[in-house]
Amino acid sequence: MPKDTFYRLSEEKKRRIFDAAVREFSTRRFSEASLNQIVKAAKIPWGSFYQYFHDKEDIFRYMYDEILREKREVVGKKMDLDMDEDLLDLCVKANAASYEWARQNPRYSRISMLMEIDDSEFILKLRDTSFQSLRKMVERDQERGRIKPEIDPELVVDMMYMLLWKQFYLVGTDENLFMKKINDGIRIIREGIARG
Repeated sequence: MPKDTFYRLSEEKKRRIFDAAVREFSTRRFSEASLNQIVKAAKIPWGSFYQYFHDKEDIFRYMYDEILREKREVVGKKMDLDMDEDLLDLCVKANAASYEWARQNPRYSRISMLMEIDDSEFILKLRDTSFQSLRKMVERDQERGRIKPEIDPELVVDMMYMLLWKQFYLVGTDENLFMKKINDGIRIIREGIARG
């Protein structure tokens, strides 16, 4: 996370640094991204970067957390998510609520896609952390008898994730088709894993 000195900056300067990070990390994988380009685009001296962040991981994590915070705010305003709801229903509702946000922020979507093809240790850990809450929700639904106990939670999360991302990139410009594919895919997953 950023150092205390970063939080004392003006909102305009913080935004410039954030935007520079988004620009760089949406064009190059984390492992290939250049701090030089971020510093240059943010129009800050090199020495200042290390007054604000420890390293490239630090600025990436800050940017990533800000994007997630913004997404949660948008989704939260569009719908009142009940985190206790069935995981598969929750998945469909959350994607419907975040669809327009994702289309309006193509750089954020490119960052996610570049994370998928980056095998650096930092990105692998970050992705794994992101999926922990979903795995816990699968396990919770297993305990409640909604999902068969023998199903591997990791595999369920992978299947849901791949369905969502692939459909977004294949038919992302057509919201109706996207939601139809998601609903159909989730129905197939549900019929394959739901009890009873």
